[in-house]
Amino acid sequence: MKARVHVMLKDGVLDPQGEAVRHALGHLGFSGVEAVRQGKVIELDLAATDKAAAEVEVKAMCEKLLANTVIEKYTIEIA
Repeated sequence: MKARVHVMLKDGVLDPQGEAVRHALGHLGFSGVEAVRQGKVIELDLAATDKAAAEVEVKAMCEKLLANTVIEKYTIEIA
């Protein structure tokens, strides 16, 4: 199975990388961009064959390592 985890900063947490991208886009002529939030995508190849068990396992990975749950939120896709 494959899992994809999307990690983003929570609303209200400053995103200096996103702001730098928004500023750079403005300098490149893309003046209509009002805000940018930057995150990360983590893809995992899993040995699990049960989708529910895989989701529980990936959630544990996120809580322990993949996301800083104090300032980040995450979503999980299992395929």
